[in-house]
Amino acid sequence: MAGKVIPIPPFDCVVFGGCGDLAERKLIPALYHRQCTGQFTEPSRIIGSSRSSITSEEYRHFAGQAIEAHVNREDVDSSQVRCFLERLSYIPVDVTSSNGWDKLKEEIEKTSVKVRAFYLAVSPALFGDIAMQLGANSLITPDTRIIVEKPIGRDLSTACVLNNRLGTFFSENQIFRIDHYLGKETVQNLMALRFANALYEPLWNSNHIDNVQITVAESVGLEGRAGYYEHAGALRDMVQNHLLQLLCLVAMEPSAFLDADAVRDEKLKVLRSLAPVNVHNVGEHTIRGQYLAGISAKVPVRSYLEDLGKKKSDTETFVALRTTIANWRWAHTPFYLRTGKRMAERVSEIAVTFKPIPHSIFGRDAGQIIANRLVIRLQPDEGVKQWLMVKDPGPGGMRLRHIPLDMSFASTFSGRNPDAYERLLMDVMRGNQTLFMRRDEVEAAWQWTDSILESWEKTQQPIYGYNAGTWGPPRAVSMIKRDRRVWSNLV
Repeated sequence: MAGKVIPIPPFDCVVFGGCGDLAERKLIPALYHRQCTGQFTEPSRIIGSSRSSITSEEYRHFAGQAIEAHVNREDVDSSQVRCFLERLSYIPVDVTSSNGWDKLKEEIEKTSVKVRAFYLAVSPALFGDIAMQLGANSLITPDTRIIVEKPIGRDLSTACVLNNRLGTFFSENQIFRIDHYLGKETVQNLMALRFANALYEPLWNSNHIDNVQITVAESVGLEGRAGYYEHAGALRDMVQNHLLQLLCLVAMEPSAFLDADAVRDEKLKVLRSLAPVNVHNVGEHTIRGQYLAGISAKVPVRSYLEDLGKKKSDTETFVALRTTIANWRWAHTPFYLRTGKRMAERVSEIAVTFKPIPHSIFGRDAGQIIANRLVIRLQPDEGVKQWLMVKDPGPGGMRLRHIPLDMSFASTFSGRNPDAYERLLMDVMRGNQTLFMRRDEVEAAWQWTDSILESWEKTQQPIYGYNAGTWGPPRAVSMIKRDRRVWSNLV
């Protein structure tokens, strides 16, 4: 049964960077899909903005091409496309100067719509300038929201500077720091599995769980992001935000209510309870890697240095690390995080391995008894698998097999699975911050991550090469093997 669609109040959504890659691939398709469900109420408008001196008609053509390129053909309805494009207009604005702001203000004030959402799909270096110009041009009202993409800084100090600049013009409940992973249906289902079922929560602790593994593997390389990635690396790009947010949802205590601050309070407690990684243990608990030339998707690909056009780089394209959480629920339970580019396949998943049974009543002929695992697949093929031991059908004694109870979202729920940006954009318009990062969360994550970055620099932590199309450096396998465990994809 399809979920009930709840219309949202009329809004004006201004997309700075409206002609950019994010707007083309994600924002325009997401807003189009939400219109098709009947979620918009009149007179909702979408206003694109950038330095480009194009007309509104040319912008509608750009948006139409984005829908054609990034929306499945069966979801393209000509009447809906026509209606959607009629909502669009375009105002050229130079966000680093005063040029164009008067025309943007004039366009916004044509209607009495209360909710104003400003999406900053631009370089983080421009976030402060835009916030200042919005304030200077009296475009901020009590019902205004500002949406910012990662990275929120490149370390704790720069994150604090950026948060302070945004906070000068916006209150905390108006700032929506977006992490698209939190909008994925499977991620939200993690909370449903834990807190809406009696089955898991009594077992969700160190007494019953042996380890937790979070993997976000990409098969692609730099994909046109060489300049950004060389100055970021895998730890800043993925671990500080995506992976730590997933860890928080796995490890957090139940909140009293499904309320934005109640949920984020519990996530903050997790971040502040992470065991520190410092100069004394960084070599034991972290592995850095950089992809070499190899075979990816059966096609020869270049090394990171060749993609970058450099002879040397100290930027990691792979990170594996081990941490623990210093509280009663998770004491001594290791959490293994792993992310990388040019890996064997594109997969994001959370694997929760339960402790083995204390005693087997079965003989050797039954086969090996493998510990139960709960695997939550975020992408691709979203779904949940609970791996169990069962009897192999047939006569001839007791033979055991390790098989999954499989809940594939595609087969269980009819219809299209909405993209994360669809959910998050609608939450912005509603003013619901549950799936967005609060300032103290961002800064706590940076504080923990900074310690790793500083320890790498002080200890000259080596970067190990790994062939493209593999699961990273062999040292990452050795790291987890020291604990007598294996990565979930190798089980």
